[in-house]
Amino acid sequence: MHEVSLVRLYTLRCCYLILAVGLGVVVWPSVIHHTPDSAIAHGIQLSLFAGLGLTAVLGLRYPVQMIPLLLFELTWKAIYLLAFALPLWRSHQVNAAAAADIQAVLVVVILVPLIPWGYVVRHYILQCGDRWKTDRTS
Repeated sequence: MHEVSLVRLYTLRCCYLILAVGLGVVVWPSVIHHTPDSAIAHGIQLSLFAGLGLTAVLGLRYPVQMIPLLLFELTWKAIYLLAFALPLWRSHQVNAAAAADIQAVLVVVILVPLIPWGYVVRHYILQCGDRWKTDRTS
């Protein structure tokens, strides 16, 4: 019995493809052709996003096994929106740069219905975790 339908597998693959291509087009030119100033100011962010985009390529072949990558994407964006964007919005301090960031991050809402939440609950919440130490039977 398959836990995730074929349609859902192709939907997940589409998510990974969008993530990989989107980050590839936006981030990789800055990774390849950067200045020392951009390395100082944004090197860590660019590296993280480039790594995320490259890792998303694995989701094309292994869509179910790479669900944690989508959960990471959803989680960091939710943290940004709740901890940073919402307070800025509430205090009426959203400038043009923050508004552009918020708009880019809000795209995460498309992931919410595409993630197979039943699978996530069964395998990451309800399933017992791996053991923490070796058995000492002798």
